Amino acid sequence: MNFRLSLLLPTALAVATLIGPATAAPAAPVAPVAAQPANADLAQVQAHLRAMDSMTAQFSQTDRNGKTLGGTLTLKKPGKIRFQYEKGVPILIVGDGKALWFIDYSVRQVQRWPIGNSPLGILINPDSDLARVARVIPGTDARTLTVDARDPRHPEYGRITLSFARAASGPAGLILMGWSATDAQNNRTTIRLFDQRFNVAISGNAFLWNDPRNRTR
Repeated sequence: MNFRLSLLLPTALAVATLIGPATAAPAAPVAPVAAQPANADLAQVQAHLRAMDSMTAQFSQTDRNGKTLGGTLTLKKPGKIRFQYEKGVPILIVGDGKALWFIDYSVRQVQRWPIGNSPLGILINPDSDLARVARVIPGTDARTLTVDARDPRHPEYGRITLSFARAASGPAGLILMGWSATDAQNNRTTIRLFDQRFNVAISGNAFLWNDPRNRTR
């Protein structure tokens, strides 16, 4: 499986800027919500991303071949994110505030990308301007909200489709439920989130990693 292409799609898909009152894993939204104009929905998503300072969650990642892996996601703005895969998967993805790092411990390989060149940019870049890169996808369920984002100046970066549930317990009334990312070669990866917790205290040490290139044989 090509983890580099399937998850780190080089794009300005800015990983979300999460902020808001700390909450435990949110319950599923209950009462239907009246539909809002697309511009109001996009403004709510922007408010949600700006209201989220940090987030932890369990994730399930499915690649284009249907293979699924799980793990733990840790996010802290600005620019920090960590995908810690389940035991036995020798892959680690870390954004340290300056760059995204892809570490493969099985072959002692490390690759680096500017954060702005990743679809995750929407989530971890506090300066992301959704009005420039995103649009609301119309849906029939008023309890959910879907936003598609791509940088029109850099189509080679790919695109990301973010999914939200409307819930009063979430920052700005939304809960990020996951996303699908597609790169320029049309490779698609889907991330689903569970047990989300917002604005929890996260140590800067959570985004450190061991460089396998420094190991002696």
